[in-house]
Amino acid sequence: MSKRLIVNADDFNLTPGVTRGILDGHRYGIITSTTVMVNLPGLEHSRDLAVDGAPDLGLGLHLNFTLGAPVLPPPAVPSLVDTAGRFHRDRDRLGTAGNPNEIRAEAAAQVVRFRSVFGRPPTHLDTHYHMHRLEPVFAVLLDLAAELQVPVRALSPEMAATIRERGLAAVDRAVGDVAADAYWTADNLIALIETLGSGVTELMCHPGYVDTGLAISSYREQREDELRALCDPELRYALRRAGVALIHYGALQESVNADLPRVGTPETL
Repeated sequence: MSKRLIVNADDFNLTPGVTRGILDGHRYGIITSTTVMVNLPGLEHSRDLAVDGAPDLGLGLHLNFTLGAPVLPPPAVPSLVDTAGRFHRDRDRLGTAGNPNEIRAEAAAQVVRFRSVFGRPPTHLDTHYHMHRLEPVFAVLLDLAAELQVPVRALSPEMAATIRERGLAAVDRAVGDVAADAYWTADNLIALIETLGSGVTELMCHPGYVDTGLAISSYREQREDELRALCDPELRYALRRAGVALIHYGALQESVNADLPRVGTPETL
């Protein structure tokens, strides 16, 4: 069985510096895919940068319920926002205090905004801070993904099985996180590539350039370190040696719909 790797950069449109870093990681490194935060300012400019400068970059939707203001008017989603009309920053509150109907309405509004701005559906769905690990959010994502016929990020084998039961594509494994230091370095990226299992793996990463918009984030300089690692030329040699093909999420659901193997067609390295 062949080995395929999706390198997905989270947080496109988080800040201008993060957006530029992701685009550079695609142009000069191994990033194949990103997921867009559509509720934050600057979306149309970020779109233009992607369309003009990175036409082969897969663009998914990074559904967001924990940062900034909702797409819907705050009074329409009162359980999701604070007194200032912005999302609560508590990562676990959504699972207990978030009204499922309001979660569904806001998620649908973010899908509509993505389609309106980009002129097409996203390649796949995931969530900021992995909020779909919480059951009410996961159920919403599954329903939306079924309507769109796009994959959902699988955080575990059990989640992947549930996604596939809905007739949707899912990767065989997902790796990546954040840490006190940069999670990805050139060395551990090469180690991952050399030991990669068969099937499809998603490598989650958080590259970018530090700017003032990241002032409230604890993951700042680490983004620049990740970007340098993802652009290390040794990675391309490691991919070739290991027989690993880079793809993005856009190939996965097409293969399912065509009743072909889930991995789709690899891009040229």
